[in-house]
Amino acid sequence: MIKIYQDILRLLEQGESFVLATILANYGSTPRTAGSKMIVRRDGSIIGTIGGGLVEARVIEMAPQVMKTQNALVREFNLNSEIAGQMDMICGGHLKVLLDYISAEEAILHDIYRALGDAVAARRKAVLVSPVPDGDAAAFAGRQCLVVEGGRRAATFILEPAVLDELLRAANSRYPQVVVAGGRSYLVEQISDYGTVYIFGAGHVSLQVARLAKTVDFVTVVLDDRAEFANKARFPLADRVEVLPSFDQELAELGVDEDSYVVIVTRGHAHDKTVLARALRAKACYIGMIGSKRKRDTIYEALENEGFSRSELARVHSPIGLSINAETPEEIAVSIMAELIKVRAEHVQ
Repeated sequence: MIKIYQDILRLLEQGESFVLATILANYGSTPRTAGSKMIVRRDGSIIGTIGGGLVEARVIEMAPQVMKTQNALVREFNLNSEIAGQMDMICGGHLKVLLDYISAEEAILHDIYRALGDAVAARRKAVLVSPVPDGDAAAFAGRQCLVVEGGRRAATFILEPAVLDELLRAANSRYPQVVVAGGRSYLVEQISDYGTVYIFGAGHVSLQVARLAKTVDFVTVVLDDRAEFANKARFPLADRVEVLPSFDQELAELGVDEDSYVVIVTRGHAHDKTVLARALRAKACYIGMIGSKRKRDTIYEALENEGFSRSELARVHSPIGLSINAETPEEIAVSIMAELIKVRAEHVQ
């Protein structure tokens, strides 16, 4: 989700206006959830997806009219058996989609998405509020209000303080929601970095984990004591790549906190043990260590001899990842990311 906001800012800075389609609500069997977004450009090309199939095609068909009128509108789609069949779905559902015109000529929109990117980078909570047109009536486009933790605000329209306060109180979910306040509906989106993955080790598995982590909105940090492995050329998508003097580092000093996910995939048992000992003293919401059960038990026994309790060791996910009989680095990375997604979903509820 964060990437789509980066794409929005990129297009705005390039002077390109476009239509932004957002799923407002979904009921029953639908291919994407509320908050899924898709950019439709003037040439008909898209960035992102709201699920593919006939619904997406119809939204793309509507986009030129939205660009022409420069209005926002809402359309509903009932996924009956015919449409569902074209979308490879077993049964139908219901989708409500907002089509909004985002104008590159609106300077405040540039400010909003730039501030949003800054908030994510600084790990500050941000809430984006957009009025939702009622019924089939078109409405003014690009009406958005961003509120960043700490007091920063940018908006293309005026919200009464009492209404804004009510909307901010409702922004308590990772997923966007439509909220009624002051007699009208608003799309409320809480935007954050959704957690940081600290990957200790920069080998083959780490390379694949870092790639996948970015696709599911984790801030990604790669750490190793070898400069030839830990570098931006090898990890171009990582938010941070750091060469450590050694693996024996205080994790809090590296930025690890309660919204952090520690993935231990170093090149050897000794380094894994070193990082794990440090991780057990940190506030990370997830600690995972690669290796067999035999390796795990050997490391656990050594740590118990050093004073760590079994309850502390019970925090660790090891062998790391969901059990899917993974063997290749790519498969192992999938199993690790699946486990991280599961833990994150439980953590942010």
